[in-house]
Amino acid sequence: MSLYNLLSQKKSDILERWREVLFDGYAPETARFLKSQKDRFANPIAYQLTRGLSGIIEVFLQGAETDKVMAQLDEVIKLKAIQEAPPSQAMAFIFILKTIIREELAQELQDPACAAEFVDLESRLDGLALLGFDVYMQRREKLCDVKVGEIKRKVSTLLRRLGLGDDYLEEQSGG
Repeated sequence: MSLYNLLSQKKSDILERWREVLFDGYAPETARFLKSQKDRFANPIAYQLTRGLSGIIEVFLQGAETDKVMAQLDEVIKLKAIQEAPPSQAMAFIFILKTIIREELAQELQDPACAAEFVDLESRLDGLALLGFDVYMQRREKLCDVKVGEIKRKVSTLLRRLGLGDDYLEEQSGG
């Protein structure tokens, strides 16, 4: 039996462990809430994280194309980007998956016949992490654009209140 078939069979256990570890990365009070509150409307963060993790496992096992993988990664990473987690912390969840998979497949990995397939599996997980960094940077860039737009609107409003108008900035910048 292939490692991917074994992963498919153990998917729900892997997902549950991955979710638990991810939730444990939050402050204790937050982690308790994320784990205990099952209503998707009362606990949208846990719902989105669970949906994202589940989607990541699905597209990973299917060997889906890059766009689909990035869309699933985005479900988790957009929360990390909004929470302003540094890239290393934001992407740690993928490396946690790698550890969980090693633990879940520990017995099977002792068989030398699985070595080549495991190298492929780890390489694909590394590729998943690299795509995740791309998604994280795209999200951070969008957040920066939103912040810059907000600052421009505030400055423009202030200039109008002062009677200087929007042309004032162009004159000051030499335009």
